[in-house]
Amino acid sequence: MKKEDLAEAVMKVAELSTKKQAQQAVETVFDSITKSLARGEEVAVAGFGVFRATKSAARMGVNPKTGAKIQIAASVRPKFKAGKALKEAVK
Repeated sequence: MKKEDLAEAVMKVAELSTKKQAQQAVETVFDSITKSLARGEEVAVAGFGVFRATKSAARMGVNPKTGAKIQIAASVRPKFKAGKALKEAVK
């Protein structure tokens, strides 16, 4: 399912009059999650799951082509943990 398909589903379920309104609703949800994660906040959607930003420490790695050791910088990455209802629905 792509973002367009999701917007169409939202349009039908929410009985919105235009696809543009549904696309704006979907974009608003994704933008809100992204901005919250950028601020270091956790986003919990009951019955669906939890989005959070996790920090990854700097570490040494190996270039697979040359075998040379390289320094991998510390970073912050998004993580998602599925909720119980989502796990049960996928089974």
